[in-house]
Amino acid sequence: MAEPTTVPMNMNPHASDDSAREATARNSVTVVVWTLLSRVAGLARVLIIGALMGPTFFANIFQAGYVLPNTIHSTLAGPILAMVLIPSIVRALDGAGATRAKELLSKVAGRILGLAALGAGGLMVLSPAVAWSFVAGFPEPIRQRAWVLTIILILFVAPQIVLYGVCAFGVAAQQSRGRFALPAAAPAIENVGSIVTVLLASWIYGTGLEVDQAPFGMMIMLGIGTTLAVVLQAVLQMYGTYRCGLLTLPRRGWKRDPESADAIRRVLRSVPVAACPSVTNYTLTAISSTAPGGVLVVQLSYQVYYALSFLGTRAVSMAALPRLAQAASSTNLRRFGVAWRQGLFFAVIAGMPQLCLLAAFAAPTADLLANGELREANLINDLAGCLAVAAFAQMAGGIHDFGRQALFSRMDDRGPLIASFVGLFVGIAIAFSTLALPPDGSRLAGLVVCVLAGETASSITVLTRLRRAIRPEAFILRGHMLAIGLATVAMFPVIAAGWWLLWLLHPERLVELGLLLACGAVSLGAFLLVVRYIGMKLTAEQA
Repeated sequence: MAEPTTVPMNMNPHASDDSAREATARNSVTVVVWTLLSRVAGLARVLIIGALMGPTFFANIFQAGYVLPNTIHSTLAGPILAMVLIPSIVRALDGAGATRAKELLSKVAGRILGLAALGAGGLMVLSPAVAWSFVAGFPEPIRQRAWVLTIILILFVAPQIVLYGVCAFGVAAQQSRGRFALPAAAPAIENVGSIVTVLLASWIYGTGLEVDQAPFGMMIMLGIGTTLAVVLQAVLQMYGTYRCGLLTLPRRGWKRDPESADAIRRVLRSVPVAACPSVTNYTLTAISSTAPGGVLVVQLSYQVYYALSFLGTRAVSMAALPRLAQAASSTNLRRFGVAWRQGLFFAVIAGMPQLCLLAAFAAPTADLLANGELREANLINDLAGCLAVAAFAQMAGGIHDFGRQALFSRMDDRGPLIASFVGLFVGIAIAFSTLALPPDGSRLAGLVVCVLAGETASSITVLTRLRRAIRPEAFILRGHMLAIGLATVAMFPVIAAGWWLLWLLHPERLVELGLLLACGAVSLGAFLLVVRYIGMKLTAEQA
């Protein structure tokens, strides 16, 4: 571990710290705003699928097959690619400029996209076995046809694995340049394209169809349309890469380039880090498919979980990664410690209001989200239980993500790997134990609990390793924790008033939505006021 460097006497350490703090906050807001657009579109996509397809086994296999390429992409590297690659790009930019960074990107892309192509081909070859894992729990009369429909969908969506790889390189290139808007906003175009595809298919073939009613042409149309939507996102990400001066073509030669070879080895060593949550997600999808509409309920909970996480703690972690990488490369332990503490403070601030609001209003939120064919009392209750668990899972997942990024910025690949295996073991153990529960809300809520348990175990593992890495620097500040605690308490009276009004009025859905939005805005305002006017005084760091 490097010793802290001495700050020259003619430099003001507070100036650089304040500037970096403002940059982290500004970038976090940018990520939040544009991610909000993408996540709202993603949530709308699942809601529209549920409203048009309903709690059917056909909806199960479409949703399961539709998310499969993204799951495979995440297994091959996925979001881990940016975490591993951004520090290398930042070092190349600082050391030799954009030409060297482009060379590094091109050689790494040549190798990783080649592996993604193999993954797409492998998925096509294994599509019968993969499809069977999704339909094994279906009733006998529809199982065979469901299996064939799932194979058709997989064959048409498999190329998305390579396209998602292209998107990931575009995101890494842009974020390494400090550009966060387009990488966060581009997925919204994909979601809009998918929504249009589902609307057209439902208009042509009908809504609420079960497996024995849906024609093969409908599944082909869904597969082609959703793949074209990913093409649109890839084009946008490449345009953003061109705008930041790092657009390049994949090429060979990584073995003869030590920096490229090191980056690729780090990416490949980190594959298990990406694969563990993907395996968990695949398991959840397979188990939830045993209940009609179960995949939709779990995936809808997942969308809310990821939306809140990326709008909160994960948004901060994405914005803070370039600064963490620069601090780590400077070998200034104090600078890294300040970056970690400030980033963690912002991350918890971003995630705590969401935790409190969703946990408190899970039932009315579920009532608002269930529309069309999904508007059944049992499904609403099931969704409410899943959302309440997801509220806590988004905080645990965000802290795990931020701690993992901090370790990656220090070129520590082993810590995230250990944490991922710990989370996988805990999550899978709980997921399979839910098979002993009835195939209703109890099983579905249990599947979301496994996400919470896995993320909690992973975050504890990552934080423990990171604490050892930054000693003797302080890990957290008491002022930070006190500020967050006071701000959270300030929300409780507003939340209680919101609950009382909902109980008293029993409003229509539109009025219910207005009350929830008003309660959320006022309680969030109270939270931020405490942080702004009381918290900042308590959290001032000493030079």
